[in-house]
Amino acid sequence: MIKAGDTLPSMKLMAATPDGPREISTDDIFHGKRVVLFAVPGAFTPTCSARHLPGFVENAAAFKEKGIDSIVCLAVNDAFVMGAWAKAQDVGDAIIMLADGSAQFTKALGLELDLVSRGLGVRSQRFRCQPCRGRAGDAVTRWRATAGHGCGGQPSAREEQALSPPGRGPVAPD
Repeated sequence: MIKAGDTLPSMKLMAATPDGPREISTDDIFHGKRVVLFAVPGAFTPTCSARHLPGFVENAAAFKEKGIDSIVCLAVNDAFVMGAWAKAQDVGDAIIMLADGSAQFTKALGLELDLVSRGLGVRSQRFRCQPCRGRAGDAVTRWRATAGHGCGGQPSAREEQALSPPGRGPVAPD
């Protein structure tokens, strides 16, 4: 599993945009920028739709006020599904909706979740990290979809501290 200080994998993925799918390099997303990256097992899944994505959408401005350049939602889905989910959730331009259709990036991070036995294939674990200048931030936080575990843009106090860059204070919304 990727850990603090590791360089993020360099590869091309697909981003869902209002104009349709667009190829984008992970270097373009992360290099030289402060980013909050969060991943969910899948678009349109009940917990991800009710708790995870909406919290980040609601708190996008607060993250950006604290110096975050971009918020990225990653899921092992295709860009068309990610685009439809973004539209259904009124994401607008608040979040980059990143499709990892073959789980290539997710596997390179070591954060895949094998749900083949449940008919769902390989997905991403739920996680959040704050890549800074192309490297994994001080923490890669995996969380469960239960109350009190920082789901959806409202981190627990422990996660908020873990996501804070050294000497900069919390980056999560107050």
